[in-house]
Amino acid sequence: MTGRYAAVDVHYPVSGGAHAAAVVAADERFASIVDERTRWLPEVAPYEPGRFFARELPALRAVLAGLDDLDLVVVDGYVDLDAAGRPGLGAHLYAEIRIPVVGVAKTAFQSATHAVAVRRGGAARPLYITAAGLPVERAAALVTAMAGPHRTPDALRRVDALARRHPA
Repeated sequence: MTGRYAAVDVHYPVSGGAHAAAVVAADERFASIVDERTRWLPEVAPYEPGRFFARELPALRAVLAGLDDLDLVVVDGYVDLDAAGRPGLGAHLYAEIRIPVVGVAKTAFQSATHAVAVRRGGAARPLYITAAGLPVERAAALVTAMAGPHRTPDALRRVDALARRHPA
């Protein structure tokens, strides 16, 4: 794939609100970051078990606004939560943007038996990959090939750090 690729994340400070971040790359390995952006949302919906997407989607919409030419979005978490296709954050995002979404989760979700385990950087613990808009095996190969020597690809480490940075 050639084009533009984004990795996104959202952080919720104890004081309230949400800080969303995106890194945009010119290559699917995320080796060449061409843009970084953050958006602050002073108010967010409260956390509701089973409805995490309702809290997270407004922040993702805000940080992705204006990035109309993306070919792929990588989210921290699951696309779907079980083999039957119960939608997670990534599936809800895919339904809105109709761009392939790859979910990269750091912890196993009991019902996500369909997720493909990927080990990177010699790590004993895998990442769990799910996808919408492209085959999960292709998504797993993309994550395996992403830039960086660690378990978590560099782009995901960077977007996490940007999301955690206190907004100005």
